[in-house]
Amino acid sequence: MSTSVGGKQVKVVHGTQAASTTAQTRGMERQPGIDGNTAGASKIWLGNVICAPNTMGPPHHHGEAETAAYVVKGRIRVYFGEDFKEYEEAGPGDFIFVPAHIPHIEGNPYDEPAEAVLSRGPDNIVINLGE
Repeated sequence: MSTSVGGKQVKVVHGTQAASTTAQTRGMERQPGIDGNTAGASKIWLGNVICAPNTMGPPHHHGEAETAAYVVKGRIRVYFGEDFKEYEEAGPGDFIFVPAHIPHIEGNPYDEPAEAVLSRGPDNIVINLGE
C-alpha cells in the first residue's frame, strides 16, 4: 500500500541515470540517482561520481549549493585557494565537504579511477570558471 502526503511519496530509484542528464565538468562523471527528474527532489541531488585517472577538472564552483562526498575507492583531490595551490585529498572511507561558492578543481593524480557518492543541495549546480 502506498501512502502519499501532500501528493508526495517515498520513491526508490533503481540505479543511476545517464551522466548526460546532469551538469558535468571534465574528468569527473556525475551520474544522478536522486534529483528532480528521478524522484521529484527539490532540495538535494545525490549520485555516483567516477573520477578518471590522471585527470584534473577545470576551475568551477557550485553556486549556492553545498557539496558532500563519500569516497568509495581511489583517491580524490580538491584544489582550492590562490591559484588552486592548496588541496585536500580523500581516500576510501573519507568524507569531503566543499562549501557553497568556493572555486575549486577536482582531480585524480593517480593511475586508478576513483569513485564517490556525491550529494549536493539544493541541486547539482556547476558553474565553470574557464581554464
